[in-house]
Amino acid sequence: MTGLMKNCRLCPRACGADRTRTRGLCGAGDQVEAARASLHLWEEPPISGTRGSGTVFFSHCSLGCVFCQNRQISRREAAGKAVSVPVLARTFLSLERQGAHNINLVTGAHYVPQIIEALELARQQGLSVPIVYNSSGYECVDTLKLLDGWIDIYLPDYKYYSSYYAERYSHAADYRETAVAAISEMVRQTGAPQYGADGMLKKGTVIRHLMLPGLGGDTAQVLRDIAVRFGDTVLVSLMRQYTPFAMQDWPELDRTITDAEYEEACALFEGLGLSGFFQQDESISESFIPAFDGTGLEDTER
Repeated sequence: MTGLMKNCRLCPRACGADRTRTRGLCGAGDQVEAARASLHLWEEPPISGTRGSGTVFFSHCSLGCVFCQNRQISRREAAGKAVSVPVLARTFLSLERQGAHNINLVTGAHYVPQIIEALELARQQGLSVPIVYNSSGYECVDTLKLLDGWIDIYLPDYKYYSSYYAERYSHAADYRETAVAAISEMVRQTGAPQYGADGMLKKGTVIRHLMLPGLGGDTAQVLRDIAVRFGDTVLVSLMRQYTPFAMQDWPELDRTITDAEYEEACALFEGLGLSGFFQQDESISESFIPAFDGTGLEDTER
């Protein structure tokens, strides 16, 4: 699969970079860069459970949202530590030994070939927990097809319905049609949600929607579209933890979600018969953004 790095089309940007010689539009080269690997307790309850989700935060991103909470690691000049495939495999195994309910791959589209190699190596060495693919939703169907059989749980965003907002805030006017096609492929692979005897999610797709200030109408369209397209084959997580930072160029986003905005969206969610998760207002905190300091990746090379 290393040939996929030569003329990169792994993400919808399809920049065509030879990542064995230079970095792609997303900022990634041909070696995995990651910023943290740790037990994460702030995912949806049947993913985090009581022991945490074994989360690996990859550096760089193809989308580039102006409000990104993980901005330290998502930009082109992102923080991160170079990690070989064997080290990545050992990191997965280390997280499982620490008690992780699953391995949670955060924003890994640009490293899919290396992730597959690492998962294969880790499984040969005993990795047995479910694998979660945590995504912006801005994904290539062909890349997702490479992951068929490797991923148990997909955790994509569905950020926007409007192409105007998608272009303004994520520089991706084609976001909705791209995300809908990607999520459809994810659902095809996983089927409807399946739980273990312990109540933990073992297989399925959970669609996340992060509410943005003043975009209640767009949220409503997203929720309706999910209900029509996917119904009870997915779970939905309606998120309100948007935290503004340095938004002087986007003053309309320089506030948090109000109780009234969230309550209105929750009422629609329930009225549409969607199943999934709500968030309380205590989730609005930058404390939910972990330290991207290489934790969990420092001592795995040998």
